[in-house]
Parts: sequence; structure tokens; C-alpha cells
Amino acid sequence: MGHIPRPAGSASRAVRWAGTTRTRSRSTTLNAPLAETLSVCLLIASLAWAVLRPAGRSEAAVAVPAAAVAVGLGAISPEHALAEAERLGPVVGFLAAVLVLAHLCDVEGLFTACGAWMARRAAGRPRRLLTAVFVLASVVTAVLSLDATVVLLTPVVFATAARMGVRSKPHVYACAHLSNTASLLLPVSNLTNLLAFTASGLSFTRFAALMTLPWLVAVGLEYAVFRRFFAAGLPAGPPAAEAAPDAGPAPGVPMFALVTVACTLAGFVLASALGVEPAWAAFAGALVMAVRALARRRVTPRAVVRSAAPGFLAFVLALGVVVRAVVDNGLAGALRHVLPHGSGLFALLGVAALAAVLANLINNLPAVLVLVPLAAPAGAGAVLAVLLGVNIGPNLTYAGSLATLLWRRVVQGHEKHVGVGEFTRLGLLTVPATLGGAVVALWVSLQVV
Repeated sequence: MGHIPRPAGSASRAVRWAGTTRTRSRSTTLNAPLAETLSVCLLIASLAWAVLRPAGRSEAAVAVPAAAVAVGLGAISPEHALAEAERLGPVVGFLAAVLVLAHLCDVEGLFTACGAWMARRAAGRPRRLLTAVFVLASVVTAVLSLDATVVLLTPVVFATAARMGVRSKPHVYACAHLSNTASLLLPVSNLTNLLAFTASGLSFTRFAALMTLPWLVAVGLEYAVFRRFFAAGLPAGPPAAEAAPDAGPAPGVPMFALVTVACTLAGFVLASALGVEPAWAAFAGALVMAVRALARRRVTPRAVVRSAAPGFLAFVLALGVVVRAVVDNGLAGALRHVLPHGSGLFALLGVAALAAVLANLINNLPAVLVLVPLAAPAGAGAVLAVLLGVNIGPNLTYAGSLATLLWRRVVQGHEKHVGVGEFTRLGLLTVPATLGGAVVALWVSLQVV
């Protein structure tokens, strides 16, 4: 996934970028109203295509031409477009390495072993299975990113629930919510985290230290709401009589994959301490896994490249350019007037709430691209509050994050219906509680850490 810019000085870069949004480059050819209208229309078209994704086509199919139109018609200057691509390039490269690493862990059998562990821990009891899913999904999301939870763990949860003869809905819904909520812990857990990390000026370890308490509080509150919401489908009795018999001995734990992931995480910490781009650690971990898998002929070179999701990476870069055009043409000024200032508890609550609302209106990736540069002058606390809003807020609606949209496609691929009303009702219960609790926990961490 390329290299991530060193944290040192990144906050000032974000401040300078925010300042450039006050005026558009003189090289643009459209007047302000036309440029603003064009930018908004291109953003809506890019997001709508990503949401619908007809016939499984790449999200980049509309976003890349939209970015080209924005530059060609003067909604954004070529200089600003290039600067945005350079800012996002290292982050996108990092994301590619993590996606490859997660896919190769699946090839090694890590997620099959996870399913067996969940089944053993649950012992046929739905409540225990929910607890196991929460633990496992939180760890997988934090370490291997939310995409691993959505794409790789969700099918395993389906299979485990079917094997036990219990309802899959509470456990599968947990994968969706935790792919967002549990992605708060590490800079590598979510693309939004990477974007906030580069602007926060924090080291890898300090970022994790500040986000540990909000992560624990958010996941804990999410679990409490799930237990209440799905109480009817989570009996605490003995194993169901109709549960399928054990299919045989549990699969072995893929120690090579576990050790490689552990070493990669250690590499993130060491690289941050030494002032080296942590992406080198991600690249090294993915390379080690790829060499082993290729040597054993478990994957092909083409499969490794496809696991990096090049179409999605192009979408992220193009969307960044389109969002920059919207920001340059008025959105930054409007948000600057309503964004709370300071690092007090109420200011952080206001920042997080605004970020959550914006994430559900325009998706969390554009929301973090817009808000982080505006929040950076107030310090790392404000940037992390934005992160809480854009990571927890998307649990309210399908359109809040691309991960939720991808999860819905995975669920529908298993011929299961996902009700909009039920998903939204659950979100109305979880989002206010988890977001409020996480912000208070962040405020406490800022005072203590």
C-alpha cells in the first residue's frame, strides 16, 4: 500500500490544505456557482454508482471519469487535483497491502480456524456465539481492517450459525456494525483512520493508546444493545437439539499466518518509533505471505493482484479529487461556520455528531476527507472526534460507509434478506449510545494519556 507520510508535520500540512479551500485556483474556468453545482453533481453520481454498483462493476467506473471531468471543466485546478492525489496515494498504497495480507491469511486457513473457534466457544448456545462473534470481529477489524470482517469473516459466521442450527441474523448484523465500530483502535483498521492518522501528528502507539478506551466502550455498548435488540433470538438454554453434529476434528491453527500478522503489527510500532513509514511493515508482511502462498501454489500472481482491489483503490483516489473540488467550491466554508472549536467535552461531542451526520449524508470517506483538514487546527482530539463520528455514525444507514454496502452484498449472496427498517431501528439504538460513550471515553483519554 505504498508509504504513509510521517506523522511529524502532517498536522501542519492538513492546516495548509484547509487554508487552500478558501479560494479556488485562478486556473479554473468556471464561475463559482457553476463549479459548485458541477462538483456536487459529480460527487452524487460517484457515490450513487458505488452504492448501486450495477452488475458488480467497479466503483471506479464513474468516479474516475468524474474526477477527469472536474479537472477538465475547471471545477478543480490540475494543481489541486495532483496535490490531493499525492496526499492520498501513500494511504491508498497502505490499504492495498493490508487487503493482500488479509486475503492471504484467509488462504492460509485463518478464518476457517476462526469459525471452528467460535463454534467451540458457543457450544450450541446463541448467546455465546454472539459473544464469540463480537470478540473475534473486533480483533479482526482492528488488526486486519474492516474489509476482512465484511468479506472474509461474515461468510464464516453464516457457516458457523448454520452448523449450530441457530439464527444467523444477530451474528451477521454484528459483523456489519463491528466493521465500523471496532475499526477505531489502530491507524490500520480503516481507511478513514489512515487519513486521520496522517493529519493528527500522533505516533502509531499514541494513536492506539488514545483510542483504546473509546474502542472498548463503543464495542461494549454495542454488545449490550445487541443483546437487548435480539433477545428473542438469543436463548440462553442448552445446545439446540437440532444443531448439526460436529463435522470432525477442528482445523489446525495457521501459526505462520498468526506469526506474520503479529510481526507486522510489531513492525508498525517499531517503524513509528523510528520515524520510518509504517507502510513498509505492511508491505513486508504481505510480501512474506505472498511468497509462501505462491511457492506452495495456493494462489496465482493474478489472484494476489486482484486481492489488492485495484478498482476500489482507483475509486478512492478519484473520489478524493471530486471531494476536493466540492470543498474548494464552498463546502469547507459552510462547514467551518458550524464545526465546533476547541477540545472540551462538548466541543468533541459536537464535532463527532456533525461527522456522523455528514457520513450518513455523503458517505464516511468523503466526510473524513472534508472534515479532517478543518478539525486539524484544533488538535489531535478534534481529529479523533471526527474519526469517532465517521466510523460509528455509518451504522445508522446503508449509505453511511462502503463497508456496510459491501456487507449487504455479501448477505444477499447468501440469499438472506436485509430489511432497511430493521437495520435503521438497530442503528437508532446503537449509534447515539456508542457515539456518546466513545466521545466521553476519548475526552477521558485525552486528559490521562
